[in-house]
Amino acid sequence: MVTTKVLRPHAIAQATALLLLSSITPAFAQDGSSQTLERVEITGSSIKRLEGETALPVQTVRREDIAKTGVTTAAELLRNISGNAAGLTDGASISDNNGGQRGFNGANLRGIGVSSTLVLLNGRRLANFASPGDSAGVDLNNIPAGAIERVEILKDGASAIYGTDAIGGVINFITRKDYRGVDLNVYASGTQEGGAGKRAASVAGGLGDLVASGFNVFGVLDVQKLDALRSTQRDFLRERPLSELLPYYMSTRPYPANLRLSGSASTRAAQLAAINAAGYRINGQPFTDRNINLFAPDCNPPASVFTPGTQTCGYDYMADTEIYPDATKTSFLGRGVLKINDHSQAFLEVLRSRAETTYVLSPNPTNFTGVSVAALNRNLPTAINYSGTVDVRMRASELGNRSNEVTSDAERYVAGVTGTFANDWDYSLAASYAKNRSQDQYVNGYFLFDQLDAAVKSGDVNPFGPSSAAGKALIDSIRVNDVARKSSGTTQGLDAKLTGSLMELAGGPLGMAVGAELRRETQSFTPSALLISNNIGGDRDSSLAAGEADTSLQATSNRRNIASAYTELSAPLLKELEVQAALRFDHYQGVGNTTNPKLGLRYQPSRQLLLRASAGTGFRAPSFSELYRPTSYGSSPAFIYDAVLDTFDQWATRKESNPNLKPERSQQFSAGVVFEPARDMSVSVDYWLIKKRDVISDLNGKTILENPERYAAYIERDEFDEPTIILRKENQGRLKTSGLDLEANLRSSATPYGRFGLNLSGTYVLEYKRQFGPLEPYVSNLGRFLNDQVIQRWRHRASLDWEIGDVNVTLGNTFYSSYQDDSYLPDTAPRRVKAYSLWDMSGAWRINSMLRVRAGVQNLFNTAPPFSNQSYYFLSTYDPTYTDPRGRTFYASVNLSFK
Repeated sequence: MVTTKVLRPHAIAQATALLLLSSITPAFAQDGSSQTLERVEITGSSIKRLEGETALPVQTVRREDIAKTGVTTAAELLRNISGNAAGLTDGASISDNNGGQRGFNGANLRGIGVSSTLVLLNGRRLANFASPGDSAGVDLNNIPAGAIERVEILKDGASAIYGTDAIGGVINFITRKDYRGVDLNVYASGTQEGGAGKRAASVAGGLGDLVASGFNVFGVLDVQKLDALRSTQRDFLRERPLSELLPYYMSTRPYPANLRLSGSASTRAAQLAAINAAGYRINGQPFTDRNINLFAPDCNPPASVFTPGTQTCGYDYMADTEIYPDATKTSFLGRGVLKINDHSQAFLEVLRSRAETTYVLSPNPTNFTGVSVAALNRNLPTAINYSGTVDVRMRASELGNRSNEVTSDAERYVAGVTGTFANDWDYSLAASYAKNRSQDQYVNGYFLFDQLDAAVKSGDVNPFGPSSAAGKALIDSIRVNDVARKSSGTTQGLDAKLTGSLMELAGGPLGMAVGAELRRETQSFTPSALLISNNIGGDRDSSLAAGEADTSLQATSNRRNIASAYTELSAPLLKELEVQAALRFDHYQGVGNTTNPKLGLRYQPSRQLLLRASAGTGFRAPSFSELYRPTSYGSSPAFIYDAVLDTFDQWATRKESNPNLKPERSQQFSAGVVFEPARDMSVSVDYWLIKKRDVISDLNGKTILENPERYAAYIERDEFDEPTIILRKENQGRLKTSGLDLEANLRSSATPYGRFGLNLSGTYVLEYKRQFGPLEPYVSNLGRFLNDQVIQRWRHRASLDWEIGDVNVTLGNTFYSSYQDDSYLPDTAPRRVKAYSLWDMSGAWRINSMLRVRAGVQNLFNTAPPFSNQSYYFLSTYDPTYTDPRGRTFYASVNLSFK
């Protein structure tokens, strides 16, 4: 069951705190029992309180809730969180749209950016994904899924408590503690249509009673293997050919290759005359266009097909790619606690994890300029009598699909002491070290560009079909297997905290917390010598000559120190009224100082009713990547219209950092009501509002090419007038969004037919507007796909539980409302993307105290992702950021416990 409660803070950003947190959760008054209740920390506050007295609206997802959905990874879990919008998933990551961050899975609360969501493990920070790119955040692949006890999602800005990154909210993964016994779990799943299977196993063990023995140690090892899924394995994609539905998205680099003739009318006339004289025809008619394919309209299906309205073949990359990666995830979490005396403990926590993911895309699209027709004649059925040159636009299919093996390693060590003194004062002191290492290795489909360029120009490699034995041997000799990018990032910290009561007020003790933190962040990036040489086909600056080194691509190493201090008060002025306040000061080396307050009220006039509100400010310091990342080159993920060439294409891009960036600033407000008419029934509604200014981003490529005069400085053109779009990080104006969070929980009393439960967690967005440039007006992103994301108006997760004896059955639903599609393409009438509703069902049977089995079905009705025109992501005809292409999936698990 999903409940609303406050996240627990180990206040990893312990800073100047004087927070005023909002309110309580649906467990208001306790019954009249006189037993002593323990005070605990809750996420969003550093002051200990009774567990039922939560202060901020926090969604809690427990281990049992996770098991009922059949998910096994943190990234899968967050698909079910209604407050998470436009997150960074494998489907989005597969096309490397973030620029150098292939393999990164990131959370995005409120849809205001992955960099504005703080992810914690047991209340403390992990190191961010190390590879420099557009987003800064924790890679969800590094979360030890098998060790998770619960997840708490604080849906409110928390910069006054945790510091930077927490504008959108906080996600705290909380693992098991003080565990004794042995726990074994195995899991397997398979899809109805094949591909994307999964096997997982975990073992947990612990010993020692902290009270009786004075110590406890435990560890959890989790291993998962996920299979790849090819586009050809899904019916819904085979039924959506780009040539028929989205011909503008067809690549102009097919196999057999297209030819681009001269821009000079007289030269082109001579070229066409020679081609037609050789007997080449298109549908029985002579060639007349500048761009032609000598083998059209037959081409080479299913990927290379005729493009209607042209004299060329187009490449349907969706017919030759993987849409879900092969992956192996391994993690270990260990924790030990030693009792020093009756009032103090020492602890040590160790995390090691590795995620190895293989991303497979269509073969490399490649251009070769100035290829002599004489060389092409070696591979043509009929020679063309022409002495000049043409340009060749081909798909390097003989080199195979582009394949990248991405490895993300994480480690974290935390050591500290905790204790109590003077009856109700608690202290904690800890040192931590966290590190992430990532590498991107090119293992297939990439090549030495200068040698393939020479081979095509000599005729040794055939751009129209299979090469000769000698050509194939040459192709094999120029394949690239290279760790092109290595990155490392660390976060080292010292934190200290003191909490307790100052005096008695009318409503109870005046709680106080003070704390401080010192942190050092580092990031290093090392490109390979081959990458610097600018000679990797598929990853090079095309404006430079073959083999000309890219001097702008250099190894980088950056570091900064951060000092923070905070204080927090919780003042129960009356039994019904509590005021909370926090203030945090942060100093970021190289960025400056910031002070962020937060104020909150909690008013409970009766056992059944609670009112809460909070207001505060937030900030986000620019990341190392945004400030110092080396220049990188690529192509626009979207097919963008260029008025100069009057055509759509994926144009070359150059990404640049900006050392002069200012921090992002925010203002947050929330107000809510919780109604609990009965013990097992509660409903809460919370309004939230977030305003950001100085949003760090780059101008969107569409915005630049749609306004070529205004943004002329962001466009560079080559001798063929093809644009290179400059994407420079800048403070790009403002963003504002607001909405309502709805939580409802109902559990019946025991009946002869068992107990029933109904749970709903939903988000209704009232407004989402953003600027795509400092000179651009506000544009609504609500209920429409805009440039790079969609913000659905309504999202929810609902479940119905039935429990009778040792059997439990759950029916769940995840829902995303319909929205207006991307209508950027010409002759495309406004259309709506259908609502997306996924049902799942699972059943569990506790055979005895040691053995439990579970089986279930995800995507019960085999619902395909709804069709979409979106062009931002490489995976087309659907939006990969929130949909699941795997289809109906069957799974089963067995859990064996020895305690």
